[in-house]
Amino acid sequence: MPKLIALYIRSVAIGFGLSAVFLALMLWLDVAGLRHLIFGSDMGLVAAAMVFMFQGIVFAGVQFAIAVMMLADPDAPPTGGLRERLMPDLGGPIPGAIPVRVHAETTPKRKI
Repeated sequence: MPKLIALYIRSVAIGFGLSAVFLALMLWLDVAGLRHLIFGSDMGLVAAAMVFMFQGIVFAGVQFAIAVMMLADPDAPPTGGLRERLMPDLGGPIPGAIPVRVHAETTPKRKI
């Protein structure tokens, strides 16, 4: 199995594990009366499953993003980019720029 696929599957497993722990804590602490709503309704299990799934998707995405960003080698110098300067040194005008005079109003005019 490719390493990236294994990393993704591991991140999804961690994300959904965190989702289960987070949902259990939300129910145990009865955040916003959620435990009463879920256990007091006949559709409570559907609501709990939806909270678990949506939180799992979010947590898995965040976990995968963190894992991918941690793959970078901090000692490697930056290698991308064109190395072109967008603006010349600040000592002179920008070639092709046209100066425009702007008059500031002291009080804004209201349209009635």
